[in-house]
Amino acid sequence: MFKAIADVLRSIGGAVATVVTLPFRAVARLFGGVSDSAHGHH
Repeated sequence: MFKAIADVLRSIGGAVATVVTLPFRAVARLFGGVSDSAHGHH
């Protein structure tokens, strides 16, 4: 019983971690592209 609950919590934690880190990765890629284009213009 406890092992099943731990597995569910672990899977939920992994899903939450991916959902939370995805926007940060997208923003980092966006800012990376902006800084690259800014350096290209200058």
